[in-house]
Formats: sequence, C-alpha cells, structure tokens
Amino acid sequence: MTVQSLPEVVDVAWLADHLQDTDLVLIDSTSHLEVPEDGPYTIESGAQTYLDEHIPGALFADLLAEFADPENAEPWTAADHDRFAAAAGALGIGDGAKVVVYSQHAPFWATRLWWQLRFEGFDDVAVLDGGLPAWKASGGAVTSEPATATPREFTGVRRPELIRSTDDVAAALDDPGTLLVNVLGEEDYRGETTTYPRPGHIPGSVNFPVAQLIDPDTGTLRPLAELRSEFEEAGLLDPNRKVVTYCGGGIAATGVAWALAQAGVNDVGVYDGSLTAWTADPDLPLVTGPSPR
Repeated sequence: MTVQSLPEVVDVAWLADHLQDTDLVLIDSTSHLEVPEDGPYTIESGAQTYLDEHIPGALFADLLAEFADPENAEPWTAADHDRFAAAAGALGIGDGAKVVVYSQHAPFWATRLWWQLRFEGFDDVAVLDGGLPAWKASGGAVTSEPATATPREFTGVRRPELIRSTDDVAAALDDPGTLLVNVLGEEDYRGETTTYPRPGHIPGSVNFPVAQLIDPDTGTLRPLAELRSEFEEAGLLDPNRKVVTYCGGGIAATGVAWALAQAGVNDVGVYDGSLTAWTADPDLPLVTGPSPR
C-alpha cells in the first residue's frame, strides 16, 4: 500500500493502519533533557530508551550524534546539509519515503526532526500525535528488536528562510515586521529561573508557552480551532509579521512552528541557538518581567 502525502500530524489509528506500508519510514527521535530547579540543563541521547522499547519497525534518529553540528557549542545546532542528508538517507529518509516521527515523552523531539526535514527541503513528514505513550495506551505493541533501514538518497534543497542565527535575531530586534516568540514557560520568560547563564527574554519578544499546545490529560495536541484562537490573540497569525520562535536550545521552538504550520503559517523561522546561544554573549540584551501581551 502506498501512503499519500502526509499532513503535519497523524494519530495512532492512522499509524496502526499504515504500519506495514512499504514507503513508510517510522522514526523514534527521543532525547532526554533534565532541567534542575537551581542550575543548567543536562542532555542525553535517547538511544538506550529506544533499545528498551519502541514501536515495531521504528528506527532511531540520534539528534545529538547524527543530526547536529559536532563543531558547534550549542548541542542541537542543525548539521550542515551534506551531513544531514547522509544521516537521513542512511535511515531511509529520502526520495519516495513517507516519514512519521515520534518521541517517547515530550513531542518536541519529534517536532525538531520534523522541522529539520522541512528545513532541508523534505515535506512528506508527520509527527505522531501523543508519541509512544499514546501508541501504548491504544494497545499498540512495542518491541526491543532494532529495525533495519533501507537507505535512500536524500535530495532535498535547504530552505534558509526557516532558520535564524544569533546575528539574524539581533538584527531584527527593531524590525516591526518580525515577531519574536519565546515558547518557554512563564517563569523562564520572566527571568525567574537559573536554567540559562543569564535570566530573561530577548527584548520585544512575546511569550507563548509551548506546553499549552498539549492536552495535559491525553498528551496529544489540543484542537486546532482552540489553538488558532490563541495564536490569533497572541498576534502569531498577523500576515504582516514574520514569526520567529525560540526556546532554550532550539527544540521546543519547533513545536510552535509545527502547530502554526497546521494553522497555515508555513514560514516560521526557528532561532536554532535560542537562549543557550543568546545568553552566552554578555553583550546581547535581555529583559525580565511579564509578556507585553
């Protein structure tokens, strides 16, 4: 059976129906992030949790080891195009593939790979709504048996408009056509935590916590009609402004980009270094306090 062009999100019933499709490539992109109450965050690959259990047929994409720039100080900085294309192709992501990405906990590891694929010019990718927890809750089987990839050639062409560097963000601080969106929690935004070297948010940015995308009871995406109303209220659907999202390290920022794509905003820029990069430079401004909206 051939999978038709994918939307940004599919549910577990869809995946169960299509799990044996020959052109489907299922990817577990889990990483682990620990944020203590009184210090910087720590990171760990999800390779071991993939080996412990995963959806049958799923392959593992190591966002830290394979899809990030090994020369960059920020851990998840997007790899150059050739490195990305080689890593994606080795997993069978390429011409003729339909890709579904999931995570074992927070969905934003999956949206990170969704965004990287779109950034590199590949559109047939969806995120599994609710990830592994939703799959297991529905009665879906899991396995510890690693899957074997069938390599493909990855020929996507990079879309530079979907990424922002620190210099890009600094240059846009006074640009009325740019809307910077901090997707961290309100306490992080206000500067009341010590997760990053310096507290606060980038001047002029508004706060739209990525956590409010997800239903806390089900772990799945909230109804798009509700989210669209909240996007509108926050100014994220203003056709005269280009949305640029940021977070701590460029992961959660992709979650809001993913949700906005479902609302028809397909050109969101993601600040890849986010606060990890911004706060490392003492000359770059930060402000504290509540969102202006």
